[in-house]
Amino acid sequence: MQERTPNIYSFKVKKVNGEEQPLSAFQNKVVLIVNTASECGLTPQLTELQQLKDEINNPDFEILGFPANDFGKQEPLEGSDITSFCEINHGVKFPVFDKIIVRGENAHPLYQFLSDKKQNAKLSSKPRWNFHKYLVNKNGELEDYFLPFTKPLNSKIKKKIQQLLNQNTQ
Repeated sequence: MQERTPNIYSFKVKKVNGEEQPLSAFQNKVVLIVNTASECGLTPQLTELQQLKDEINNPDFEILGFPANDFGKQEPLEGSDITSFCEINHGVKFPVFDKIIVRGENAHPLYQFLSDKKQNAKLSSKPRWNFHKYLVNKNGELEDYFLPFTKPLNSKIKKKIQQLLNQNTQ
């Protein structure tokens, strides 16, 4: 029997209301996972992420936002204040989860998995700043990453998402 490649579906994350959300809810979708912050020079990327979601306009594509205060303490907001900020100031309609840690030994297990090749069997890339982007294929496997300064509407990101949307799941 063929060994399955590690995927994100075994992880659970917290919504801002405290409910746990299993990432298995996003099975068979291409997912862009992004650590966000409300007081960062890159915060306008929230608007661009929503534009990307709208432009691709495919039910098999999802963006997941994970607010983090790891870099320059640029996420002072908590809970529903974060989602309100994202919705009111940037028109965000994609899921934004509760604040997490994305670097170091206290990083959320999802981010430990995404950033460590030993765990994800694909690549190592720890977030260097806010708006580090991880791209996950329809099988929940890490496919690629994009550095914070790579804007969401960059043709490289759009092209890679379209390629993954066109692939069949295993």
